[in-house]
Amino acid sequence: MRTFLLYLYFYILLIYNNVNILIKGGEILRIKKFVMSQSPARIIAFGFAATIILGSLILMLPISLNDGVNLKYIDSLYTATSAVCVTGLITVDPANTFTPFGRFILAVLIQIGGLGITSLGTGIIIAMGKRVNFKSRSLVKEALNLNSGKGIVKFIKEIFFTTISFELIGTILSFIAFSKDFSFSKALGISAFHSIAAFNNSGFDILGNFQSLAAYKNNVYLNVVTCMLIILGGIGFFVIKDIKTNKFKWKSLSMHSKVVIWVTIILIIFGAVMIKLTNNITWLGALFNSVSARTAGFSTFNLSNFSNAGIIVMIVLMFIGASPGSTGGGIKTSTFFVLITVFRGIVKNQPFGAFKRRISNKIIMQAFNVVFLSLMVVVIGTLLLCVTAPECTFIQILFEVTSAFGTVGLSTGITPYLNSISKFILILIMFIGRLGAMTVATMIANKKPRTAVYSVEDISIG
Repeated sequence: MRTFLLYLYFYILLIYNNVNILIKGGEILRIKKFVMSQSPARIIAFGFAATIILGSLILMLPISLNDGVNLKYIDSLYTATSAVCVTGLITVDPANTFTPFGRFILAVLIQIGGLGITSLGTGIIIAMGKRVNFKSRSLVKEALNLNSGKGIVKFIKEIFFTTISFELIGTILSFIAFSKDFSFSKALGISAFHSIAAFNNSGFDILGNFQSLAAYKNNVYLNVVTCMLIILGGIGFFVIKDIKTNKFKWKSLSMHSKVVIWVTIILIIFGAVMIKLTNNITWLGALFNSVSARTAGFSTFNLSNFSNAGIIVMIVLMFIGASPGSTGGGIKTSTFFVLITVFRGIVKNQPFGAFKRRISNKIIMQAFNVVFLSLMVVVIGTLLLCVTAPECTFIQILFEVTSAFGTVGLSTGITPYLNSISKFILILIMFIGRLGAMTVATMIANKKPRTAVYSVEDISIG
């Protein structure tokens, strides 16, 4: 404790001196002005990066680590990135590495990552009774992929209420299962952490020894509770709000909600059937892994024992991911739906649409851009890891990279044994996956569109 206080005093003194220097030099105002002049995408990226770095430093403190644990900074940075990006990939075991305080910090980072930096910041502004300015509204609009800034304050309040409500219910329901194996206080802590991790689709567990939920692979009750939390966190706040507003009336739902619900159901069923057919596991295990593979990252079976066909099925599910406005990653279910709809329309020579609605050319272009950029991230990431981790097989690396990009957290078991360069590459991929490939591209480019108009000329395709 004395050592921790000395560390804390040192950090406070260091920050105080630096802040004093900055204030005297008028640098804070210039820094603030510079940051606020940046595009929403860059500000969001900076917010995530700052949270990750701060989290990694806190996780390095003696109060966060169990006695005798020597944590490398790259592992701390990896863990913090995985938490904030709600991924769940880990190089160290949380239960054996971190103290209750450290695990609490992990839960906080997961919660921040799930809600989003901008949503959380706006929520704090609202809680303080202050007015949400135009810049804050534009940041939330960018972060949540909203079409307009109308009703943002109300929507943020609903996000917070929904998140807290589902996580509290999840904690109570999970406690019923964990209380049979642990003391009251420990079961309560595990249940709260599990509920937060499941709803935010992060895949972290604090059961120890990298086992995830393997000990509960035959526990139907906990499997169902966890699946429901994952699905609710993965369908997105837009859909939850739409269902609540229209009182579960299917005809009254928006096209977006119908698309997300239909694609989610189809992917869960397809994934479960294919995983069962390609691997020697139970139907319960197949269903759980199908749900979890779409960005949650929990596992009840050892994936290293899966067949190559089963691994490929998991890779496809991880790449597609969750839905827009959710706590999950991937290209999103709506993007996948647009691709399928366009393909069907081309084959049948029909307009691109569904549910008696047409899909605009703008949305189609966005969908193809997202898929192309996402594939580039996965391909380049896989190539780099093949170079830096030659001891791993191609299928293992592809699985790991897709898991990182989709912010899933599933692994074939190679994560703890990767070198520092490989870990750093995966850190960047997790970061890109959480922000979104399009957001990162926009952040880098940030150029005004050209106004020149050119003549049209056809080229041969195929």
